Amino acid sequence: MGEIRDFKSGRSQPDNPQPPGNSIPRRLAAIVAGDIAGYSRLMQLDEEGTHTRVKRTVRDLIEPTIGEHHGKLVKTTGDGFIAMFDSPVEAVRCSIVIQQNMIGRNAAIARDHWIEYRIGVNLGDVIIEPDDIYGDGVNVASRLEGIAAPGDVFISGGIYEQIKHKMVCGYESLGDKKVKNITDPVRVYRVLPDAAAYQRTRRRRESILLTLLGLAITIIAGGVLWYLLAQPRSKPADVAQAPPSPAASPAVPQPAPSPAPAPGQAASLVPSAAPTQQASPQAAPSASPAVSMPQPEMVSLQGGSFSMGSNDDPSERPIRKVTVKPFAMGKYPVSVREWNACAAAKACGFTASGKDDAPVTNASWSDAKQYVTWLAEQTKKAYRLPSEAEWEYAARGGTQSKYWWGDQVQPGHAGCKDCGGDAAAEQPVKVGSFKPNPFGLYDMGGGVDQWVEDCWHRNYQGAPADGAVWSGGDCASHVIRSGSWKNDARYVRPANRDNYDTNVRYPTHGFRVALSP
Repeated sequence: MGEIRDFKSGRSQPDNPQPPGNSIPRRLAAIVAGDIAGYSRLMQLDEEGTHTRVKRTVRDLIEPTIGEHHGKLVKTTGDGFIAMFDSPVEAVRCSIVIQQNMIGRNAAIARDHWIEYRIGVNLGDVIIEPDDIYGDGVNVASRLEGIAAPGDVFISGGIYEQIKHKMVCGYESLGDKKVKNITDPVRVYRVLPDAAAYQRTRRRRESILLTLLGLAITIIAGGVLWYLLAQPRSKPADVAQAPPSPAASPAVPQPAPSPAPAPGQAASLVPSAAPTQQASPQAAPSASPAVSMPQPEMVSLQGGSFSMGSNDDPSERPIRKVTVKPFAMGKYPVSVREWNACAAAKACGFTASGKDDAPVTNASWSDAKQYVTWLAEQTKKAYRLPSEAEWEYAARGGTQSKYWWGDQVQPGHAGCKDCGGDAAAEQPVKVGSFKPNPFGLYDMGGGVDQWVEDCWHRNYQGAPADGAVWSGGDCASHVIRSGSWKNDARYVRPANRDNYDTNVRYPTHGFRVALSP
């Protein structure tokens, strides 16, 4: 039996044999789609010359490079090609070699005659026919190629997860992109062949931003100075004016000041009642309703020792004893209603859509940190994200079985693709729709992926044993737990761990809060 690689985590799982009577072969492959930028313009400039140069490039560069990297050239078009690889690493290496060789080929040619490829690389399941391949895996690669700049290689999140620790190059995260005819947003990265290129690019951008900021400040300061100098000087007689006579206007009662809000409460927006005196001739503004800040419901946990990890995946090893101090964990994941209170206060970066009692989704780790920071400031309590060890301790609920309810998947305990849920739904069901675990916590597995505080480490070698946050490592990515309604049951296991880019939002990602005593 073969293996396929999971798009998100890179884990292996058995592939399913084709059902009887189904003769269409399918396979998981890394797809490279290449296209020449400005091909029509080049043909208008020199039709025969461009055609000859493109044919020579395919014969002398594209085909041999694909072969050297153990790939297969599926087909060529007038201005592009499609190739298929078993290895995502080889697919990206091949793409980089092609782009770097094209720089040398263009060096002796006038700029407006350059042949420049845009390349997209995606990992996907494809239908294979003798002379072509089909499927969303190919479509996404083509869409990535379409949004790439000339000379660039754009890769999908699935490719990135497979190669990020295996190649000496840099990656610039471009976030989630909505591309034509693809239902879900595609996480996109730009490949930088020089590993230090990203740092140089970032420094260059920061320098440009600082220059623009300085220029803007200079312009504003100059405008203010001009405004002040251009104002006519007032005569003393114009400034001195007699105060109004007390009898000239009726007395207007002033409202009593509102009492300061107690810590942990939102300030009331209802004005205090005015004294019982003659009202102003003008209509008083209508009173706004009081605004209350929804706070996550918390469950206090006594802490204790447990065996963290499992032998089901290399990232979950070695199993080790961890002791967690007392803390409180959110009874549910943070809901849309709770998140949008932060968004309304302009302390969180976006307004969440969906039902108020559903968990918030499409949140990055940085978004989650914004929320807990705001919540802590408003309540004067030590709200935070849980550590990875705290999350697993809470998810196990005092058990050591595969799931908190036992070793077999059972309906009614979690929201996941093969737990009886609707994986095609745009939003998970409302929080608390399934049974709580023995600690009284809901949705500790399935429903929505949940961020924790820790930076990503590939396994538990060197991890702290006191339940503290594990910093260091790859802090461009952070740990995410629980699995979502779109994942299968293996993600629901308390030991399951994954990671995602710190600043990138994804439609299944949410979080819950912890509270220090």
